[in-house]
Amino acid sequence: MRVTGIARGGMLAALGLLVACGGGGGSGGSAPTPSPPPPQKTLFVATQPAGAAQATAFATQPVVHVRSNGTTDTADNSTVVTAALVAGTGTAGAQLTGTTTATAAAGVATFTNLGVSLAGTNYQLRFTATGVTEATSSAFAISAPTPTVTFSIDSSQDVHPISRFIYGMNGWDPSGRPKNLALSRSGGNRMTAYNWENNASNAGSDYQNQNDDFLGGGNTPNGAVAPGLEAARAAGAGMIVTMPLIGYVAADENGGGDVAGTAASPAPNYLASRFRQSMPRKGSAFATTPDTGDAFVYQDEYVHFLDDKYPGAFAAANNPIWISLDNEPDLWQHTHARLRGDTNPATQAGQTATYAEMVQRTTDYADAAKDVNPAALVFGPVNYGWQGMIRFQDAADANNRDFLEFYLAQMKNAETATGHRLVDVLDVHWYPEARGTCIGNPMDGCRITDEDTDAAVVAARKQAPRSLWDPTYTENSWIAQFSTNGPIRLLPRLHDKIAANYPGTRLAITEYNYGAANHISGAIAQADALGVFGREGLFAATLWRLVSNNNFIYGAFEMFRNFDGANGSFGDTSIRATTSDVATATVYASVDQGNANRMVIVCINKADADTTASITITHGVQFHTARVYQLTAASAQGQPQARPDVAVANNAFQYTLPANSVLTLVLQP
Repeated sequence: MRVTGIARGGMLAALGLLVACGGGGGSGGSAPTPSPPPPQKTLFVATQPAGAAQATAFATQPVVHVRSNGTTDTADNSTVVTAALVAGTGTAGAQLTGTTTATAAAGVATFTNLGVSLAGTNYQLRFTATGVTEATSSAFAISAPTPTVTFSIDSSQDVHPISRFIYGMNGWDPSGRPKNLALSRSGGNRMTAYNWENNASNAGSDYQNQNDDFLGGGNTPNGAVAPGLEAARAAGAGMIVTMPLIGYVAADENGGGDVAGTAASPAPNYLASRFRQSMPRKGSAFATTPDTGDAFVYQDEYVHFLDDKYPGAFAAANNPIWISLDNEPDLWQHTHARLRGDTNPATQAGQTATYAEMVQRTTDYADAAKDVNPAALVFGPVNYGWQGMIRFQDAADANNRDFLEFYLAQMKNAETATGHRLVDVLDVHWYPEARGTCIGNPMDGCRITDEDTDAAVVAARKQAPRSLWDPTYTENSWIAQFSTNGPIRLLPRLHDKIAANYPGTRLAITEYNYGAANHISGAIAQADALGVFGREGLFAATLWRLVSNNNFIYGAFEMFRNFDGANGSFGDTSIRATTSDVATATVYASVDQGNANRMVIVCINKADADTTASITITHGVQFHTARVYQLTAASAQGQPQARPDVAVANNAFQYTLPANSVLTLVLQP
C-alpha cells in the first residue's frame, strides 16, 4: 500500500508538473477551439445569355448569383458584377453593348440590356467582381438582323468629279466650326448698295433703308470684305465677292434712319446727296487708291483693285476670287425700294426690274469685269427663289416666258456679240417652301426653314432634299401644288435649261437653308443636300445661316469635311450609290482620284427607329475594314463621334444605322 501510495503520489506530482508546464494560469482549463476558415465566394451564371441579334439586347439577359460556399448569399446587397466579352471569342472587333455592371440584390445580379455589336458565333461572357471567383457563360451566337434597306455601291458607274466648292458657307470663319470648307461668300442684301471705296452700305428693308457703317472696314478700300476674303484664301478656300448692279451705292455711313427722311421731313434729293452712281466702267486709267470725292464708284475699277491686291487670284484653282452680279435683283423693288423709285418713307414698293433690264445690266457689268481680267468667273443672275427663276417676280415684260430660259439664251447671244462668255455660272438661291403641320400654325403648317421641330415639320424637313432631284417625290408646298404640279426636280430642271439654252454654263446655289440648325433633323437635311450636290454635279454652294446656333448643321458639314477631327473628307469623285428605300435611308459614295484603296460612304437614316442596312460594294479592291463615324441627336454639340471599326468580308457587310443619324464609313483594304 505504501508503495502504491508513493507511486500514486509521484504520478499526481508528475501530472501536476505537466499541468503547470501547460501554462494558462495554472487553472487546469482545456485548449481553445480554432476559428473556422472564411467562406469561399464565387460567381455562378444562373441564367445564360440567349436570343440576340446584332446590336440589339439579348432576349434572355444573363443572371449571375453571388455564392458563399456554394450557396447563394442572400445577405449580399453590394457586390458589383461586371460583364465583358471573353477575348478571342466571337467576331473580331465586336463590342459588348448596354450596361455592363449589375449590383447584387439578395445575392442575385440581374443584367437588363446587354447585347453584342456584331453577328458571330462562339461568343462568351466573363463575369467578375472584386474578391470573388469569376464565372464564364456558355458559348452563344449573335444573329445578323434582317436588313431594312439595301445599299448598292458600284465604283464603275456614274463616275464624275465632285466640285470641292459645294462645301461652302456665306461669311465662313475658318477659325471656328466647321473646319475645312472650300468656299466663302460676301453676299446678302447689304452688298447691293455696298461702296467698295469707303465701305458704306444701305440696309434697305432689313433696317430702315439706312446708310451706315454696319459692315465695318473703316475707310480702307474694300475693308469690309478683305478680312473674310483673306481668311478664306489663307485657309485654302475660294471667295465670292459681290459686284453691285443696281446703279447706286451708299455715299456715307451717317445712319439716321431712312435716307428718304420721314413723312414730316422728307428728303426728296437723297439719291444725289446720300448715294454715288455705280458705273460698270470708268473709261480712264484705274487708280489703286480710288477717288472718294467724286460722284461715281466704278465697278471695273473694283475688279482691278482686287486683281492688283491679290495677283493671280481670279485664276487660282483652289482659292480663287469670283464675282457675283449683285444679290437677289428680283426683290430689289422691296429690299431696296429707295433705289427703285419709291421715295415715300411710308412705303416699301419700288419698281420691279424687267427681263430686258437684267440682261442689259448683266451684259454691261460682266463685260466690264471680263475686260479687266478674262479669267474672272462671273455668277448671275442670283435669283432669290422659285418665282424669281420662272417669272422674275412677275416682271412687267415676263409675257409668260420662263426667266432663266430667256436669261440663258440672251447670255449666249451676248457671248456671240462680245466675243467672250459673260456669265460662267448660273446662280440661284433655294430656301425650300415645303411645310409640315405644326401647333404654331395649324391652318397652313410651318415652313421647314424655320426652327420648328413638331413631328410633321421634322418629317417634311428630312424628306425636303428629295425635291432637289427625285422625280417620284412631291413635297407639300405651293410650288409643287400650283407651279410644277408635281415633283420639283430642281437640279435636273436647271441643268436641262442650261443644256437647252446655254450649254457649258455651270450651276450654283449660293444661298440655301433647311432649318432646325441645332436639331438632328436639320443635320439630316443638310447632309442629304451635300450628298445630292456632289452626286448631281453642282459646281458651287454656300449655306446662309438663319440663326446663331448652328451646331447640328456644322456637324453635317463635318461628316463630309472633318469627320475625324483631322480634316477627314469625302472623296473627290462621285460613284454610283443606290438605296432600296429612299424615304427611309439614303446613301452617297466616293473614291479619291488615283487612289482605289479608299472609299468613303455617307449613310443617312431618316427613320425614327434603327435601320439595318445591307451594304454591297462592286470595286476592284477588296476592303476588310470600315472606320465608322456617326452623328445622332445625342452627339454633344452636334459633333461627329467615332465608333468601333466594322469588319468587311467579300466587299459586303451589314450595319445598323441608329435612328435619325448620319454615318460616314471609311473603307480600307
